[in-house]
Amino acid sequence: MLLSFIQTSLDRSAPSRAVRMTAMALGVPLELRELHDDQQHLRPQYSIPTLKDHGLVLWESHTIQMYLVDRYGSTPEDEELYPREAARRALVNQRLFFDACVLYHGFVEYYEEQVFDGLGGDGRKLESLKDAVKMVDLFLEGQPYVTGQAMTIVDLSMLATVATMAALGFDLRPYQNVSEWYKHMKDVAPGSDLNEEGAREFAKIKSI
Repeated sequence: MLLSFIQTSLDRSAPSRAVRMTAMALGVPLELRELHDDQQHLRPQYSIPTLKDHGLVLWESHTIQMYLVDRYGSTPEDEELYPREAARRALVNQRLFFDACVLYHGFVEYYEEQVFDGLGGDGRKLESLKDAVKMVDLFLEGQPYVTGQAMTIVDLSMLATVATMAALGFDLRPYQNVSEWYKHMKDVAPGSDLNEEGAREFAKIKSI
C-alpha cells in the first residue's frame, strides 16, 4: 500500500492523520512516499492523502478509512471501527458525512485563510464552526464515542480535526462532552501521539 502526499509534511494534514490512525488501529502498515508531479494523474483533485493499493487508487480520507476497514479488518475489534450491521453503519456514515461537510469544512473555512494567508479570523465563520462543535457535543451526550459505546473511524477522523483546532487555540472548554471525549481519545486512540505532534506542526505554519 502507498499513502502518497506532495509538497507538505504528511503529519500536518488532519485527513492524512485520520487515515494513519485508522491503519494503526487495524495493524496495517503504510508505505509513505512523496507523490511527484509526473504522478499527478493519481490524484486529479489534488487531495491529501491518496492511497494506492493493488492497482486501486483512492483519495478523500473518509473513503480511505472505510476501505481500509472493509478490506483489512479481520477481528471483531476491527469491525467495530466500521460496523457491518446496517443500522450501525448508517449512523457511522451519517456522522462521517457530517464530519466531511460540516465540521472539517467549518475548520477549513475559518482557519485556512488565517494559517496560509495571514488574515484575521472571520467572526461569522467562527460562529459556524462553533455550531458544528455544538453538534458534536450533542452527538456525545450520554455516550463515550461519537456513535455510541465503541470507537469508530468517525472518532479518529474528528480527533484529527479537533486536535488541530485545539493546537490553533480553539477553546473546547464550553463543550464539556467534546472536551472529555478529546481527553479520552488522546489516551486510547492508536497513533494519538503522532496526531498531536502533527497538529502542533500544522499550527506552527500560522506563526511563520
